[in-house]
Amino acid sequence: MPEIVDHAGDVGGMPAFWRRAENANPEAAPILWLHGVPTSSDDWLPFLEKAGGLAPDLPGFGRSTKRGDLDYDIEFFAKWINDFLDRVGVDKVRLAVHDWGGVGLAWAQANPDRVERLLVMNAVPFLPKYKWHRMAKIWRTPFLGEIAMGFTSRRTLKVISRDSNAKKGPLPDELIDAAMSHFDQGTQRAILRLYRSSPAKVLAQAGENLNKITCPTLVLWGEQDPYIQASFADAYAEAIPNATAEHIEGAGHWPWLDKPEVLDRACDFLTG
Repeated sequence: MPEIVDHAGDVGGMPAFWRRAENANPEAAPILWLHGVPTSSDDWLPFLEKAGGLAPDLPGFGRSTKRGDLDYDIEFFAKWINDFLDRVGVDKVRLAVHDWGGVGLAWAQANPDRVERLLVMNAVPFLPKYKWHRMAKIWRTPFLGEIAMGFTSRRTLKVISRDSNAKKGPLPDELIDAAMSHFDQGTQRAILRLYRSSPAKVLAQAGENLNKITCPTLVLWGEQDPYIQASFADAYAEAIPNATAEHIEGAGHWPWLDKPEVLDRACDFLTG
């Protein structure tokens, strides 16, 4: 089992936190694991233990910078990913994205020759025809979003997350505790700016060059995701050459929480 080592340093002149573990496949490029909202690299601990790789806290989340003068839009995150890889001295990667970790797809479209393999799991659709879910619509609404953020607590997150997974009840305490431990005003601000900078038109434009990603690609999708319809798994597979979509029955937005075998499938693909 690879040892996971925590790191802290500057990326693009800003504080950043990331985790690193030796690759299970030493002949492959390191896996870059990109988390979504509202979590952090904590999501990827069991994946790092099995497959190794790099898992940063994206800006605005976890233990990385939460500066108030940053845009926190898709373009900003794509540039930050590039700066991060320069900082850790990595050229090519095997890329895994979940939820808003999909910002990695913006970087991948600009750097397709640097991606050996790609895993997409229940990622925000950089595709046409996506409509934001109820909570996202609230966050995208000025004033109302700020009120919602201000009232978010461990208790309310447990209530909100009841639909996130296929199993009855809220998300596991471990995930909720990890998310809430970093859910300060900086993270709240980053989430609001990210969602408000991403109307449907911007999302569709962000995926206009998905066909440039030609590496082997696996799309794993929890069928019972209440936020992103499973049809977008097939849409991603159609937009990305050499992509295959696999629908996971009885799994939600974090599919590996409902179906532990998803972790094995993801790691086997990325280390193969």
